[in-house]
Amino acid sequence: MNEHNKSVLGKKKAPLYEALLAYRDSKQRSFHVPGHKNGQVYYQWMNQSEGTEDALQKGIVDHTETGDILGREQRRQEENIKEGEQTVFSADYSLKDTDQSRHVVPVRAYLDMMEMDVTEITGTDDLHHPEGVIKEAQDLAADCFGAEESFFLVGGSTAGNLSLLLTICDEPGSIVLVQRNVHKSVIHGLMLAGARAVFLEPWVDPESGLAVMPSIETVQAAVQRYPEAKGVFVTLPNYYGMGADLTPIAEVCHEAGMPLLVDEAHGAHYGQHPELPVSALSCGADGVVQSTHKMLAAFTMGAMLHIQGPRLNRSLLRQRLAMVQSSSPSYPVMASLDLSRRLLHVHGADAFTAGLAAVKALKRGLAELPRFQLLQPADSLQQEPAYGNKNPAAVPGRQGYTAQDPFKVVIYDDTGVLSGYGLQQQLEACGCVPEMSDERYVVLLFSLGSTLQDAEHVLQALRHINVAYKLEHSLESTASVRTASQTQTDTPIYVSTWNNIEDCERLSEPVAFSLQPIIERDTIGVPIEDCAGYRSAEMVIPYPPGIPLVYPGEQISSKVAERIKVLREAGAKFQGMSDHTYQKIKVMKPES
Repeated sequence: MNEHNKSVLGKKKAPLYEALLAYRDSKQRSFHVPGHKNGQVYYQWMNQSEGTEDALQKGIVDHTETGDILGREQRRQEENIKEGEQTVFSADYSLKDTDQSRHVVPVRAYLDMMEMDVTEITGTDDLHHPEGVIKEAQDLAADCFGAEESFFLVGGSTAGNLSLLLTICDEPGSIVLVQRNVHKSVIHGLMLAGARAVFLEPWVDPESGLAVMPSIETVQAAVQRYPEAKGVFVTLPNYYGMGADLTPIAEVCHEAGMPLLVDEAHGAHYGQHPELPVSALSCGADGVVQSTHKMLAAFTMGAMLHIQGPRLNRSLLRQRLAMVQSSSPSYPVMASLDLSRRLLHVHGADAFTAGLAAVKALKRGLAELPRFQLLQPADSLQQEPAYGNKNPAAVPGRQGYTAQDPFKVVIYDDTGVLSGYGLQQQLEACGCVPEMSDERYVVLLFSLGSTLQDAEHVLQALRHINVAYKLEHSLESTASVRTASQTQTDTPIYVSTWNNIEDCERLSEPVAFSLQPIIERDTIGVPIEDCAGYRSAEMVIPYPPGIPLVYPGEQISSKVAERIKVLREAGAKFQGMSDHTYQKIKVMKPES
């Protein structure tokens, strides 16, 4: 067999997954962790119940007609959709019958997975010292995604972001140039590293009002002002699938001798199909974190860290990964990363054919529903943004939004009647669960697993929402409801939980982060309406997408205070706030 055929055959393997299958089929007795003993513990108890096999399919042991009821309900919903009727769905997935809850058992699929839920034993390798099937699986991943070296992550992209920052910040007080609107895991990494962050204001798309990434001029200014910085950290694409070419920024970083680190959590599929944007690695990034579970086919928490070039200390990186990842990593999660990679290696670009067809079908249907518009790059990007001098960071020298992930279908109600939150609620009532929403937009996440039936379902839901509205409102009332601030052609307002923008210089002064806790007696709770001017004692994080609006120790501007209030009233959820009603924020007591 020649080398080419060996390479092709190797790419078709899923070495880690195959090892787990071999372990399952060996039927060896387990005298090691985990304690469920290949699921055996549940079989012992279930054998005492009648109808065990039926229970394995339904997940409920009883003698009611529950399974048949659920089946009839599913058939009724499918028939309603075919007939153009709309079923009202509930987002409450708990069992309503308390007697059923008493008899819940693992379903067959869950028990099957337990038979492959192993640990570091002979033949299964060790994530933190890979020499066998895990090493082979990671090497195949590096080949697939264009990296020199790839690492499996079982703690999501969070683990990758933490390890990268702990690697480049090799001494206390290290300076890192960081895009302002980053995921909370980046802030946590800065805290763990005891780093100082110089925040870079992201460029803002003038059409949508959404932040994308720092402009090339902003990055150039930052590396010139702080040549001692350990690296540049950006996020691309954003939660809405918006992005641009990273190559110029990578070139600026490398000319300054700095690594470019990219949180590409939502771009694991980039570069795998001609209709998809290019990957950060292909643009020259040194360290790239991807959530394989988000946009590809891995289990939740399955992610990868890809490395290339000489600018990162890989020995130290391995040490940091061992610090932030579990010493008992999930083998089913790692095997799902292996299988996800194999899917791309075997099928290539064809793996995305069905998903892209679903997206195109949805867009064709949206063209017949002018009320619901689509976010996409506009020709007007060539023009000067309409922000004047109020936000210097929003005026780029080059286009900052030239690529849109086709799998992120971002829609909004062009009449302005429904906010993004309101539209999400109505979609969920029709059985369509979006990825996220904000004051204006709803993000519908498609992937290589999406189907034409998915597209038709959401179109049917939007038609239903539109018809219901027409029955309740006349065209005249629509015109009276819509205000200037809701009109797409007006000067945009910042509407997204993704944005964290200040009307200030495009570079901040270095902001010190540490693990020093804030003493409770030095804090007070003040109403959101009155918090401007205080220093925050907690992190305020709209979730999703997890972008902090304010950090502990940071002074709260009137703009941020208003932003929290607007988001609260629009129905946003927050993490980090001690007041779960979102009426007050914990701040530092004023110095007397």
